[in-house]
Amino acid sequence: MNPSIERESFSERLQQALRNADYSPDSPTQLAREFNIRFEGRPITVHAARKWLVGEAIPTQEKLRTLARWLGVPAEWLRFGGADGHERGDGNGSPAKFESADVKLVADLQRLDEHHQAIAREFIRMLVRLNRQK
Repeated sequence: MNPSIERESFSERLQQALRNADYSPDSPTQLAREFNIRFEGRPITVHAARKWLVGEAIPTQEKLRTLARWLGVPAEWLRFGGADGHERGDGNGSPAKFESADVKLVADLQRLDEHHQAIAREFIRMLVRLNRQK
């Protein structure tokens, strides 16, 4: 793929993931600040964040993984895209897709403290078990 098209496609996916997680896709300052809070390596500059948002650069793999974790999307999708969006398996071999609401839910889950995350996960597991029994 053409490198400039690859960068533009990454930028579009990053902007989509930011919107889905209730962040502005138009603020490199906010992107840099939120990213740096979560990244253990050397902080990025607002200029670097702007380059990601406008399709002039693609972050390193380590930075991509941090972005993906933060925004609740698969790192592979963020970097390379997929058919119609975020793909995942359902455990039965058939593909399913992450809808916008799913990405938002994962982002919301990550905002909870550890105790409430554990409660939410157990509740979801219980619902899955009940659904399988039908």
